[in-house]
Amino acid sequence: MEKTDSDTAELMPLTLAVANGRVFFQNTDNIICLDTKSGSEIWHTPRPISTTRLSWSTPTLVVQDGVVLSADRTVQDAAGPRKLQWVVNSMGGDAPVGELIAFSAKTGKQLWSCPCRETYNSPVDVFVTGGLVWTGDLVLARNPGITAARALKTGEISKQRPPDAEFFSPGMSHHRCYRNKATSRYLLLGRAGVEFIELTSGNAVPNHWVRGGCQYGIMPCNGLLYAPPHSCACFITAKLNGFNALAPARDPKAQRPGSAIRLERGPACLRVQNLKSKTENPNAWPTYRHDAGRSGCTTSRVPTNLKCQWQAQLSGRLTSPVVADGKVFVASVDKHTVYAVDTSNGKILWSYTAGGRVDSPPTIYKELVLFGSADGWVYCLAASDGKLAWRFRAGPEDSRVVAYGQLESVWPVHGNVLVQDDVAYFAAGRSSYLDGGIYRYRLDPKTGRKFSETRIDSRDPKTGNEPKGIIRGTNMPGALPDVLSSDGDSIYMRHKRFDLNGIEQEQNVPHLYSPAGFIDDSWWHRTYWLIGTRMASGWGGWPTVGNVVPSGRLLVFDASNIYGFGRDQYGRDGSHIGLGKTNFSLFAASRKPLSQNSTDKKKQKSTVKYHWSEQSPLVVRAMVLADKTLFLAGAEETDALASLGVNNGAVLCVVSAIDGKRLAEYKLESQPVFDGMVAANNHLYLATKDGIILCFTGNE
Repeated sequence: MEKTDSDTAELMPLTLAVANGRVFFQNTDNIICLDTKSGSEIWHTPRPISTTRLSWSTPTLVVQDGVVLSADRTVQDAAGPRKLQWVVNSMGGDAPVGELIAFSAKTGKQLWSCPCRETYNSPVDVFVTGGLVWTGDLVLARNPGITAARALKTGEISKQRPPDAEFFSPGMSHHRCYRNKATSRYLLLGRAGVEFIELTSGNAVPNHWVRGGCQYGIMPCNGLLYAPPHSCACFITAKLNGFNALAPARDPKAQRPGSAIRLERGPACLRVQNLKSKTENPNAWPTYRHDAGRSGCTTSRVPTNLKCQWQAQLSGRLTSPVVADGKVFVASVDKHTVYAVDTSNGKILWSYTAGGRVDSPPTIYKELVLFGSADGWVYCLAASDGKLAWRFRAGPEDSRVVAYGQLESVWPVHGNVLVQDDVAYFAAGRSSYLDGGIYRYRLDPKTGRKFSETRIDSRDPKTGNEPKGIIRGTNMPGALPDVLSSDGDSIYMRHKRFDLNGIEQEQNVPHLYSPAGFIDDSWWHRTYWLIGTRMASGWGGWPTVGNVVPSGRLLVFDASNIYGFGRDQYGRDGSHIGLGKTNFSLFAASRKPLSQNSTDKKKQKSTVKYHWSEQSPLVVRAMVLADKTLFLAGAEETDALASLGVNNGAVLCVVSAIDGKRLAEYKLESQPVFDGMVAANNHLYLATKDGIILCFTGNE
């Protein structure tokens, strides 16, 4: 069929619009107007487009109040199209200059034009509100500003605002890789996060800690800001993760009604206060990853020749277990329930249901069971029968939100509570930029009495807004909560370091942490566990630390060495297994402090000095160091589906910690819970994804 001007076969994405009984679109040669009822052409006007574009690049077409606005990287004048013009930025990147042309929606006649340009890796923005047109201009090459508003009918500049200099820094050189958005009151820019530009005054309110997904960005709607998941490593220590709906911040003085009582006592209160201290069993596993340092290591020996002694069928998504006082303690996350199971036969002894999710195992301290919940409370139970001794509300008020289909506190608490020198430590909140920040507590574990309360709030105490100009390179102030850890002298929350009284300290002591949090099991490719002091961020920065300190998807350590499973090298293009020369490895390295001074982002090969390193026999999802033996559970290396969590069988593998040699291997019927294996009293305990606790002992 002969091509006509109205041919839609080459209709460009994002150029279809409908207004006042007419359909408007753009193909590679023309802007076309059709009648909505008959489909017959009313007019067309030449608007040739550039064929020099990437997949994300396309024209933007907007129809408003009788005007058709077409923005594209092609620049043309009365003599016809001329070559693309380019601007070069200080970092050597370049971007094409484009042109916004306004046409009459009635006749297709050109009304006016002005320069414009694309955002970083996304099409030109064109916003029309209040009779004014806002579009990306030429303030900076890779950082297009939206600094001028033009009259819709004439194109004359009616309002101007200064460039957003406070959003720039040497390490954050370009706009985020998605389009800006706008409402009738604000421009919502994507410089570093989400920047609200007030249309009437031009004032800017930055929110660097929240950002959108690549290409899609964010969505303002229903009086809320929707921010979908993203895979960005920028601001990795402070940015908000997940799918979030954000509302305007409340006045911090406007507390909602609710009970002012923070500490509630239960029927076991007096009984547990009279418990006598006893010698702790060195072969127990009383808290998450065995101890306050989260080592994942015990001196208790476990035979390499194993058999399953018993299994206990629980239900739901289980946490890692802990073992003490003849009981296995484990939580069913979504059922809000903590179970106690007899270590001798797997019989369920008691259970306790809290008011919200319990995302990690409890801590057993002197016959007490301490755990936090997403309902914002910290609970203390008697280990003997599961009766409540006390509970403490961690949030400043009893306020709720919907999270993953359930009601949670605005200030949830991770399940595992840190106990150090007879003091219980925990944190409540979601971000130091949200809802007043993160609240950190020190309590008496026997009585629930509060020793201290401190707050991490990254907003300006005078205005309640995020301070401007706080970005330094690709890092920024801020904090996210996590299961806490301690080395005996300091308390750690991810990269943050505090003294035992809760005062923030310099971040210069190497410790085990994950920038994504200990219990995050997504294995996002731009993060990993490490023993160090900092995590670089950004598209090119995130691999840096992984190549200079022992890092991996899982790490365990003893007094001398670090053992891990992960990639054998990190590269900024993804370090995906099977691409290039990147493989999964199992390794041992010295705990001797290593320098993190390397800042060469082009370094693609690990400089870590290993005692031994072997290609891993498994995609490891759980790891334990028991004396001189490593126990690994996960999918066989060739089983790609299992590495994604598909439950189609697994393997328990026994490896010598001395030289990495494989000692034994056992088939499992189900994948392990992430980091869900412990060793205690010469036994191995494993929580599986089908809700079962397995107990292994020596096969005599």
